[in-house]
Amino acid sequence: MGSRHFEGIYDHVGHFGRFQRVLYFICAFQNISCGIHYLASVFMGVTPHHVCRPPGNVSQVVFHNHSNWSLEDTGALLSSGQKDYVTVQLQNGEIWELSRCSRNKRENTSSLGYEYTGSKKEFPCVDGYIYDQNTWKSTAVTQWNLVCDRKWLAMLIQPLFMFGVLLGSVTFGYFSDRLGRRVVLWATSSSMFLFGIAAAFAVDYYTFMAARFFLAMVASGYLVVGFVYVMEFIGMKSRTWASVHLHSFFAVGTLLVALTGYLVRTWWLYQMILSTVTVPFILCCWVLPETPFWLLSEGRYEEAQKIVDIMAKWNRASSCKLSELLSLDLQGPVSNSPTEVQKHNLSYLFYNWSITKRTLTVWLIWFTGSLGFYSFSLNSVNLGGNEYLNLFLLGVVEIPAYTFVCIAMDKVGRRTVLAYSLFCSALACGVVMVIPQKHYILGVVTAMVGKFAIGAAFGLIYLYTAELYPTIVRSLAVGSGSMVCRLASILAPFSVDLSSIWIFIPQLFVGTMALLSGVLTLKLPETLGKRLATTWEEAAKLESENESKSSKLLLTTNNSGLEKTEAITPRDSGLGE
Repeated sequence: MGSRHFEGIYDHVGHFGRFQRVLYFICAFQNISCGIHYLASVFMGVTPHHVCRPPGNVSQVVFHNHSNWSLEDTGALLSSGQKDYVTVQLQNGEIWELSRCSRNKRENTSSLGYEYTGSKKEFPCVDGYIYDQNTWKSTAVTQWNLVCDRKWLAMLIQPLFMFGVLLGSVTFGYFSDRLGRRVVLWATSSSMFLFGIAAAFAVDYYTFMAARFFLAMVASGYLVVGFVYVMEFIGMKSRTWASVHLHSFFAVGTLLVALTGYLVRTWWLYQMILSTVTVPFILCCWVLPETPFWLLSEGRYEEAQKIVDIMAKWNRASSCKLSELLSLDLQGPVSNSPTEVQKHNLSYLFYNWSITKRTLTVWLIWFTGSLGFYSFSLNSVNLGGNEYLNLFLLGVVEIPAYTFVCIAMDKVGRRTVLAYSLFCSALACGVVMVIPQKHYILGVVTAMVGKFAIGAAFGLIYLYTAELYPTIVRSLAVGSGSMVCRLASILAPFSVDLSSIWIFIPQLFVGTMALLSGVLTLKLPETLGKRLATTWEEAAKLESENESKSSKLLLTTNNSGLEKTEAITPRDSGLGE
């Protein structure tokens, strides 16, 4: 019995009736929490301006021969280099020169002038640092002094989180196949709240990182299983739109990160407030039923029948007898039996030279989409102007981007939309690099255009990948692409950190990758209106296939959504933002 035959259920009870809409929005709401935790480090891991703390109480502060500063305010005035410093006189008469990562004691204490040519002795910052608190009262960086020789620990906050995302997508996808979707949804959601609170009350850096790592695993696990859960309840007529717009709820999480960061400037309180967003879902997730797909795959026909009857009642539709549908399946061809499905390994994505080029191009697009998505978001604090408004606007543009994809991909084709989205993103990166920093508003607007374009490409690549490969390796193709995507999300924070060397390094990387990906995308076949391939021969002939208009409409609105969901099993795909 293939899952294609289970689709007959929705012809009876409705493809997206009231029952499915309620479940969809309940589960989609939790995607907001996932979006929050994925990008919470944008502000939680901020490194404020700082200066080395002196070894005693300060009586006078001098910065470039001006003495009307407080020591807390001078940190923001220091340049990124080590030549700039603050001169302070302690109450015991000692004079110290304080820089970001070191301090020097003057041997001659007769003059407090900024310029000093006498002898002095350098000391490390063993007494800690004084941080500029004009923007943030505290961050994870200030909490554990993750600056100077400990700066590399701060740089690991987001990459380690993304590594947890990678492991979680595989781990919980497997558990959902074994234990059921409903159990995993409840477990991951509850764990998101617990690990989120644990991170807020971490007593040291390593406890904080461990809590964040497990938080990443369960958040990723929810995204994977939640996607499969709602898709298994929605009929094929509404599945494509519903799957794409799940990304919109993730974008809402970005908006809440920006809003909460603006209102709350203490990192642990900020983390705790963001973690409470998952509470409404925890309170109602226990009423969520198991999916009929999973119950039927486990042979639990009576339980599946009860769920179908409830769906029909909520949707005010006529129910159906699963025994009749299944008996029809049993009379079908032998090839419909799941026992006939052959598993393939990664080498099958390199079936021949043509398929090899297709696979490498698809992987590059996945990599570029993820790198661009997270680079634009994480780099929002470096665009100038109000960093909270920057992130908010970059989150807002994602929502129309997904709507644009849903409309344009069925009008002008998958390949065209994907290629020109990548080109637009590359152009935006190039324009940002030549805009003077004093015109930061223009820079933010250009970054919004780039985020819109990369968001559109990122939202489309899931479906396009599924349509480029035959049935026997479709799940493997999407799953491998998602793994490449996770690799890019691990590397994106390091790219943003390189902006301390040159502020436009993230745009240079993303722009170059997007341009190359866009050019190679034009070499891929168009899949709009073409039958989904079932063999390698059909996959190789995609370029030359032409379907009638009626077949085109049927396949793009019905089969593409169905096959996409059939292809993406939670164990293999690693789906997630």
